[in-house]
Amino acid sequence: QVQLVESGGGLVQAGGSLRLACVGSGLTFSTYTMGWGWFRQAPGKEREFVSSITWSGSNPDYSNAVKGRFIVSVDIAKSTVYLQMNSLKRDDTGIYYCARGRPSGSKRLPTNYDYWGQGTQVTVSP
Repeated sequence: QVQLVESGGGLVQAGGSLRLACVGSGLTFSTYTMGWGWFRQAPGKEREFVSSITWSGSNPDYSNAVKGRFIVSVDIAKSTVYLQMNSLKRDDTGIYYCARGRPSGSKRLPTNYDYWGQGTQVTVSP
């Protein structure tokens, strides 16, 4: 049974940092192009791409909104992907989801992910 579980969300002041983790169980990555993605969804808005990385830790990608502030990484042995979020802004508030990417397709599109976690809430206060 495939399961992704996020943790690390919470309430933080603007300018602060949080580190999210997503542990995957029952997952397999059959090609080098598969990997992890982070998305977020704010109230009343669509789910948006935040970051992605291959299962081996290659080719990190970031949305323009978070580039230079967030860092994605993986621990292969632990089947865990992390999202280090620095210099947080109020616009970063939302539910953050991790997901497993399919072998092909843009990793910036949520339709190219097949398994999703339940999400973790991140709230950035003024």
